[in-house]
Amino acid sequence: MTATAPTGHQLTRFRWLFNDGQASVGGLGSARIAGPDSMRFDIAGPWGIGGAAAMVVGDEARWVQPPEIIARLIPSYPLMWAMFGVMRPPPPGARSRGVKGGGSTTLEWVQGADTVRYARRSASAGTLRAEWQRAGITMGIVETHLDADGAPVSARLTVPSVPARLDQTIVADSSLSAFPPSVWTPPSR
Repeated sequence: MTATAPTGHQLTRFRWLFNDGQASVGGLGSARIAGPDSMRFDIAGPWGIGGAAAMVVGDEARWVQPPEIIARLIPSYPLMWAMFGVMRPPPPGARSRGVKGGGSTTLEWVQGADTVRYARRSASAGTLRAEWQRAGITMGIVETHLDADGAPVSARLTVPSVPARLDQTIVADSSLSAFPPSVWTPPSR
């Protein structure tokens, strides 16, 4: 699904709100995306409290601070990428199938106990839906709303087992020529 793979360098700023039924926390965040598969994201709660950062390449974290933050907020990397409008390609060795036509694209891949399904509808107000299942149990669903150019406007991740919800609203998006090398190194804490 190279059509959704990031190209160039993009800085996306967003508001986020996480709710697990017992507590709710939100704040601001930024994602620095370098095509085709690298992302550095940073989030902070109100007044900059409770920050976290991570560097992800494809479907693997290179570093995360604090270490448990991704697992707490986002249960899988394909779902994280879907929140930014990206359909990740199947990993090596996965069984996959897909259909493209009529203004929509669907993709499903299976690897071991994991199944990932994408459905992207292109229209003046498109959507990307992603679902991750493990052993037939739905672990997470993302619904991302896209603008006319296919860029994400907002996204909602639902984790049925907790239950929990993570909402993201894009507030600014800009293309850059490059990022300084320090972007890819962990912050000193």
